[in-house]
Amino acid sequence: MKRSATVTVLFLLASSAIAQSGPPQEGPITCASPVAPDDTERSLKQRYGKDAVVQELPGAEGERYKGVVLFPKASDRRIEVAFTDDKAGRASGLTLRDAKTSRWTVAGVTIGSSLADVQKANGKPFLVSGFEWDYGGFVTDWKGGALSRPLQGGCTVSIRFGAKTGAPRSLSGDGVKAASDHAALVK
Repeated sequence: MKRSATVTVLFLLASSAIAQSGPPQEGPITCASPVAPDDTERSLKQRYGKDAVVQELPGAEGERYKGVVLFPKASDRRIEVAFTDDKAGRASGLTLRDAKTSRWTVAGVTIGSSLADVQKANGKPFLVSGFEWDYGGFVTDWKGGALSRPLQGGCTVSIRFGAKTGAPRSLSGDGVKAASDHAALVK
């Protein structure tokens, strides 16, 4: 049975803004582009126009939160923007998810990147939490690799692998952690 994984990339913002000439529609995500930490719902709507829509987004453990979705009608460009508070006063993170591919990259990784691709970008093996629970598939420890270090500007990368088919029991559940080079995870 062939198992495949998708990557969800979360990008946490923690730097000051750098002026943007126009809203990018694809390419590398940095600490300042396509969303800067001081962006608000209002500033994103001004910059992106109809391509910035307020929506309720899925959170952990079934919770929902208000965020801004950039390019909501283009799954390969869609970015979900979370804020530090319910008033959407300051951007706190970006999420790429629920697409087969993305035009965006973060530190050389994108949706659909394989486990091997992410390990190569990190420069060494890392740990992944067990699957099939609310926090399953997240990288829990980059083990000092390149992706453990903040990007220029201070933001960090968080990646979640999602199995398209049921993961084996040895890789499932809260408290389970597997190295990215573990044979069962690689398979």
